[in-house]
This record gives sequence, C-alpha cells and structure tokens, in this order.
Amino acid sequence: MQNSESKVQPDCWFRKGRVQHCLAKNYPCTHHIQQATSEKKRSATQKRVRTQSTQSTPGSSSVGPIRSDNAPRPLPYPIATQLPPAPTQPQPSRVGAQTSTKDLLAYLFSPPDPRSNSTGSNPYAEWGEMAYQLDGENWRNEFALDLIEVFFQIVHLRLPLLNPAQFRVRFQASLRSSTPPPSTPTIDLKVRRSNSPQTHSQSGSNHNSPKSAHLLPHSDCQPIDNALVATVIAWGAKFSEHPLLLADRNRNGGQSLLGKTLIDRTRSLAEDLKVHRVPTADHVVTALLIEPLQSQNPEETQGYHGFWLTSAIRLLLDLGINRKSVTTSIEDYDIQGTMVFAWWMACLADAYRSVYYRRKPLLDDDDYDIDFYTAEKTMPAEHINTDTSQVSPREQLQFLGYYRAAHALARICRQMSRHLWRPATESDGVPLSTVWGFMNSLNQWKDEYYAKVGVPPNFPSNWDFISCVTACASDVTYHIQWIVLFSAVDDYGIQEQNDLVRTADSGDANTAKHAEIEAIKKKLYDDTLYSACRIAGLAGVLTSHGYMRLDSAVMHVSCIHAGFFLAKLGRPEVQNCIAALQQYSHAYEEMTERAADIKRVYDAAVSGEFDFTHMASVVPRSGFHTDSMMGGHHDHHHASHLPHSPLHHQSVSPQLQFGIPGVQQAFYDQPGQYQV
Repeated sequence: MQNSESKVQPDCWFRKGRVQHCLAKNYPCTHHIQQATSEKKRSATQKRVRTQSTQSTPGSSSVGPIRSDNAPRPLPYPIATQLPPAPTQPQPSRVGAQTSTKDLLAYLFSPPDPRSNSTGSNPYAEWGEMAYQLDGENWRNEFALDLIEVFFQIVHLRLPLLNPAQFRVRFQASLRSSTPPPSTPTIDLKVRRSNSPQTHSQSGSNHNSPKSAHLLPHSDCQPIDNALVATVIAWGAKFSEHPLLLADRNRNGGQSLLGKTLIDRTRSLAEDLKVHRVPTADHVVTALLIEPLQSQNPEETQGYHGFWLTSAIRLLLDLGINRKSVTTSIEDYDIQGTMVFAWWMACLADAYRSVYYRRKPLLDDDDYDIDFYTAEKTMPAEHINTDTSQVSPREQLQFLGYYRAAHALARICRQMSRHLWRPATESDGVPLSTVWGFMNSLNQWKDEYYAKVGVPPNFPSNWDFISCVTACASDVTYHIQWIVLFSAVDDYGIQEQNDLVRTADSGDANTAKHAEIEAIKKKLYDDTLYSACRIAGLAGVLTSHGYMRLDSAVMHVSCIHAGFFLAKLGRPEVQNCIAALQQYSHAYEEMTERAADIKRVYDAAVSGEFDFTHMASVVPRSGFHTDSMMGGHHDHHHASHLPHSPLHHQSVSPQLQFGIPGVQQAFYDQPGQYQV
C-alpha cells in the first residue's frame, strides 16, 4: 500500500542526519546521542578493573603430603628444586560466582601486577625465586591445600567458624568437579516440622520464612563459595612458613608480597560477589573472617574500618539469627551452631570495637533474644559430642563459660561507649556518677567471672596453645577497659570538677567535693596502672613462646593501649608491649610502626615530658621509673628462661611449660601492691 506518511520503522531512516519521524516533530534526532552513550558505556565496561582468573596449565612439581595436626606449628615441606621460569599464563578473565575452584586458584595465584622497575622474563619474580611454580596447576592446588591446613591449625583455633572436616571434603570435591558453583544462592529453607498444622515454611506471613531462606544444609559435594575459599587461603598465607613464602619474605624485607596480594584479591572478590549484600551462611562467615584478615590500622585506606563486621551483622539480622524462633527452626545442626556462634562473635566484636575506637555500637541489648546455648538446647542427644577429647574449640569455650563472661563484659562496653563517646561528654566532661558506676561494674564482673575465664593462679601442666591464648585474651580484654575509662577521664575530665574550675568557687562544700573526686581519680589510676602492667606481663609470656606471631588480631589492641599508657609514665614494663608488637608484625606489618610510636613516647617520658591532662593531679611526676609493679619486672626478667616458640623448633610441644619460679607470682599481685 502506497502511503506518503507511512509508519516509521523501528530502524531509523536517516535523511541528512535526521530521522523522518524526528524531522516531522521538529526535534533533533536522539538516535546519535543514544548510540554514542551506549558505545561509551560499553567502552568503560571493557576498561573497568575486575577480578580475573586465568586458564590453568598443568605443572610437574608438587609439595609433600598435607599433614593434619591441631598443633599450631608449620607443616613439613620438601626443598623444591628451582626450575626455569614458566611461561606466562594467558590473559585472565573475570571471576564470578560460577567460576570453578581451579580457575579461582589460577586467579588468586596469577602473577602480580608488573611494577615500573620490573625486569626479566619471570612474571613471578617479585614473590621470590620459588613463585614461578605457581604457574603449574598441580603444584598450585597442593599449595592451596597446604594453606588451608595452616588456617585450621592456627586461625580456626581462635575463630572456629567452619567445620574443618566438611570444608576439606567440599574443597577436594570442588577441585575434582567440573561443575561450577550455583550462580545464585538457593532459597529452599529446610526447617524442622512442628506438630502444628501450620509450619514456618508454610506460613507466608511468618517473619522468619523469607529471612532465613539461605540457610540450606551443606552437602559434602556442594561447591564452596569462592569468596570463602579465597579468604581461608589468604589467612593461611599470613601464617604459613612454606618455603615459597619464606623466600618471598626474605626478598621483601620480612613481609610477604604474595600474602598482601592474596588479601587484596580476596577483598576485591568479596566485593564483586556482593558478599556484603547477599545474606547467606557462607557470606556471614566470609565477612567475619575478612575483617581481622586485613590491616588493623584505621588510618590506612584498606585498613580496619569495621565495614565487614557491620556487613556481617546486617546479614545476620537479614537472616533473622537474632531471633530464637529462627535459629531453633534451622534443620541442619552444623549450620545452626555456626550461625549462633557467628552471631555472638559479631555481637562481641561490635561492643569491643565501639569502646576501643570510640564509636557507638551497632547493636543494643534488646536487639536479640538468643543465648549461647540455643544450639545445644535444640540438638538431639545423638548429635551432642560427649567425648571431651574430641571437643571442638567452639564447644570448649562454651563449656568453660567464656561466652557468658564475654557477653557480660560486652554489655558493659556498650554502656561505656554510649556514655563516654558523646559530644556532650567531650565538651562538659564525664559525670562523676558515670565514672564510679563503670568502676563498680568492672569490679562486679571481676568478682563473678574473672576466676573462671582469666589466667589461673597455677598454670596447668597440660595447657595447650588454645587454652593459653584464650585465657590470656579474656584476661586482657577485662583489664583494657580500665585503660579506656582512664583515657576518657584524662581527655574530658570529670564534669563536676570542670564546673568547679569554670566557676572558680572555693567554698568548703566545693573543697570537700573536690577531695572526693580526687580520691576516685586516684583509685582509677591505681587500677589502671595495675591493669596495664598485667597486660604487659601476659604479653611478655606470650611473646617469649612466639605466640604473638600466631595471633589473629585479638591481642594487639590491648598491647597498644597498655603500651601507650605505660610509655607516658616512663614505666620499664612497656618493653614487653613493644616486643609483643614487634613479633606481631610478622603477620601484621603495621604493628612495627605502632611499636615505634610507643618507643618514641617512652623516650620522651624518660626525658621528662609529662603528657597527662585532667588526670595529672593523681599521676606521680617523679619516681615512677623505679616503683615498678612486680608483674612487669618478673615477666621481663624470666622471659629468656621460657621455652622457644614451636615455630622455631618443631620437636617442642606447643604446650606451655609454666611453673617457673617468679613468673607465676608476678601475675597475681593485687592492685596497689608495688615493689620499689
């Protein structure tokens, strides 16, 4: 049919740079603009930096057999023969949720980004003379298995978020399988059926039905989340003493560039896979493990900012883990126990973070109704492990009462954060009743829990690594609260005393009030000094055993706070904190700078500098170099007599050999008892 005004076809008819229907409307053609915009977006997408993987090539060399051992000591490694550099791998492609485990490893261990001063044909040269072997698939897979074992030998003892046996089986299955992981998390929730005709899964209005939809029981053949695998491997590289990593550290001034690269790639991979947004059990565990994995310096761009901890809490809230009605309905008891433990780990970390870094806590006491024994109460008798020799670290902590004690202390920390880190407190000072109330709360916690979870007066001869570091961590976590409270009062002052200074009123009533305030400040100083020396003493013992280099971002905050406090006083006990942080830098290099900062403050104090403000009236200005507490002197004096770390001598048992005269007594002087 002929029609002068025929319909405009989908494809634009160009006539002198315009389209007919656009010309009829007297509008400039927008097709060119849309085409240019789309082309620009496509070009930008191609240039965008994404996580990538490489096509793996088979290799001929491999490490020795993997050794499963609960002791935190290095695995035996054969000495590899150096071969010529392997050919460069193909251009990597993007890693996603469906990327196979083999390709994931190829991405994680792909050559580092070349530097401007890089020369030679070996793309792995920056990682040491042995890193070229990562180009071989078999060698690379064995290396990954080795790092996973290191994770379970050291990190898992402190952060028991995974099932070691299940993880190993699933990882091995993923290596053998050519089937990629599912592209999206399954949403088929399996819950226990109750006698009620309407179950949780059948009730569309029930609050926990959509929330916990991603808590499907794991199958031994189900592939592991790629971000979780990368996180475990990066943790292993932080503490491993594999010859490849030793060569890397020797080449790069004691720090592993491969380890840093694995952390950066793990973090980028987790961001690309939206670990912080998609609520699944694996993503909760991944987020909680990434937070202590990275740099613990808040001033660094890629350092500690609490992002992954906050993400984990939000994922847990999305899954409804804060509700007992949800956690008790999870059918898989392993996932149930993991999620309950993950909740409490996040809950405690949020409280401690808030008081350490002067932030408001994300959670409050009424945001949850589950307890530490939720999983145990709903577990059938046949699933309860009654063999004490086979108890997991998570169950061991529960049996010993660490959870209840830590939660009680975390509640005090929350209250401290909400009262101390406020603009009004910063400008007006801390009310005297608030200071006295927190001092009483800390003393009440000590009376109820300290004997159960602190370092005991007589060290058991059968104590192992986990028993030692757990008790020490619980001990110093209590004592650091005194230092935090002292620092707040020193920075902001007592509100009533600040008011007296502003009004310049010297009446008898105000004089009596001033004396009362000074007495409380003096008691706070005495308890804080004892606490700082206690932390320094425990740090000295752990350092003498080489255990500080195995710590997964637990003890460093206490050492830093106690170190700066003792350094400002010019106390010799500060040397224990400095030595501890220097050993800590084996895995966290930023601690070297913190140790140097404490040393500078100490040198200034010894030279006569006095760096106290509102607490200056109760801090001695002279003589504090000699009235050292027994704990610091004894711990430092006897450190050379303690056994070396099992990292240096594989034949030495990881059990602590305490009982040395002087060391035990040093830890148990009461506050206010000093030796001149």
